[in-house]
Amino acid sequence: MVHFVGAGPGAPDLITVRGKELLEKADIIIYAGSLVNPELLKYAKEEVRVHNSAEMTLEEVTEVFKTAAEKNLDVVRLHTGEPSIYGAVKEQMDYLDKEGIPYDSCPGVSACFGAAASLNMEYTLPGVSQTLIITRIQGRTDVPESESMESLASHQASMAIYLSAGMLMELSEKLIAGGYSADTPAAIVYKATWPEEKSVICNVGNLAEAGEKENIKNIAVVLVGDAVKTRDYEKSKLYSADFTTGFRQGKTD
Repeated sequence: MVHFVGAGPGAPDLITVRGKELLEKADIIIYAGSLVNPELLKYAKEEVRVHNSAEMTLEEVTEVFKTAAEKNLDVVRLHTGEPSIYGAVKEQMDYLDKEGIPYDSCPGVSACFGAAASLNMEYTLPGVSQTLIITRIQGRTDVPESESMESLASHQASMAIYLSAGMLMELSEKLIAGGYSADTPAAIVYKATWPEEKSVICNVGNLAEAGEKENIKNIAVVLVGDAVKTRDYEKSKLYSADFTTGFRQGKTD
């Protein structure tokens, strides 16, 4: 059995309880060593076999799956954050389907939520934004034309932008071209929830300058939108005294 497990954003205690239990039982762990906190491996049993997928090709990873299945061993494929976001898991699952090897998925906390927690912010403030867009700038891997940064920026929603810390000047230009003003609040959060976490509040116009000043070039999520830094928002109607819900009758004067 292969278990795809989300490691969470970095801090070892931010893996789910289920994910931790799967790590404890695993015979083999294949972990994304370039991004997953190695402290998580301390949850594994002493005799576990560990592979670092940062040094492996897809074919080498799937060969481990095949060998483990032949020996009836449990494998944890440990991905950073939430595997369904930029985790490249579908190609691995397609292989397992083809070979008839059973697998399941255990979700994890993605970096954008670790970053929001670090900044104590809310992406969906009433009257400000009710949408969170998770995306990345086009780099060595293409992005569909309909999902260009300019196109997504036109929505003026809250944005969490992955895999883009090395292209902050271009990112800034594209966000502004898409409709954000240069003074729109932004933040760069490096290694959210890790001990070496670093965050900087800035704006869309000076993203590159802020990143350079803090020497942030990778392993960071860029947050964009008025929700990053605003005190001008509407309070939730859910807790308003005059708002009736299925659990509480609204009060009237």
